[in-house]
Amino acid sequence: MRDNEKKKPNELFFGIRAVIEAIRAGKDVEKVLVQQDLRGPLLTELRKTIKQYGIPSQNVPENRLKYIDGNHQGVIAYLSPIEFYDIDDLLASIYEKGENPFLLIADRINDVRNFGAICRSAECAGVHAIIIPAKGSAEITADAVKTSAGALMRIPVCRVKSLPALAENLKNSGIQLISCTEKTDQLMTTANLKGPMAIIVGNEEVGISSTLLNLSDQRVKIPLKGEIGSLNVSVAAGIIIFEALRQRDV
Repeated sequence: MRDNEKKKPNELFFGIRAVIEAIRAGKDVEKVLVQQDLRGPLLTELRKTIKQYGIPSQNVPENRLKYIDGNHQGVIAYLSPIEFYDIDDLLASIYEKGENPFLLIADRINDVRNFGAICRSAECAGVHAIIIPAKGSAEITADAVKTSAGALMRIPVCRVKSLPALAENLKNSGIQLISCTEKTDQLMTTANLKGPMAIIVGNEEVGISSTLLNLSDQRVKIPLKGEIGSLNVSVAAGIIIFEALRQRDV
C-alpha cells in the first residue's frame, strides 16, 4: 500500500451510488478502487459507468480500502487535482483560433515525475494539449503537479480510452503523427515537424507501442554521440518538443 493513497475527505467519494453520481455529474475522477468480493446489480451499474466514461478502476482487498478510510462502503473514488478535457472540443477551439494543433501523446508514461517534467516542457513550448490513455499511465497526483512546476494546472490534459483509436482519428483530421523513437534512421533535425502534428513519446521501459509506431507518419530520433543508446523519456520529450517549436517558428 502507498502512503500517498490517504487523502483529504474532500478528495474522495465513498460508496457505489455516490461514486456513480459523481462520475455522471462530471467530476474529474482519477481512479476507482472496488472491493474485490462485492456483488450485486448496483455494482454492475458502476462498472458500466466506469467503462462508459473511460475511468481507470482496480479490484482490491477490503483491507486496502480500510487503510485509506474506514468508511469506504466497498468503493472509493479519487478526484483528480486537474480537469480533463475532451479532445474533439479542444481541437475545434484550436482551429477556431486559426492555429495548427501542436499535441503531445504520452504513451503509458508510468513515472509520476517523468510525466510532470514532460508536462512542464510541453507547457513552456506552447503545446496545446497532452493526451494520455485512461489505463496504464502515471496517476495525476499532487506530486505530478508539483514536478510539473504547476504546468499541469495550465496545459489541457485529455484522457482517452484508446490511444490507437485516437491516433487514427487525428490522422483522419489531417494531423501528422510523429513518433520519437530510436527505431529509425531519420534524425529529428531532418524531419518536417511543421503543421498540424502530434508528437508521441513512449513508456520508460518498452517505448512506444507497435500499434502507434505503425500508425505514425514519421519516426524520428534524437542524434546521440555517446555510448548510451537512449535518453530519459522526459529529457527526450523536451528535446523533440523544442525542435518542433524551432521549426514551427521559422
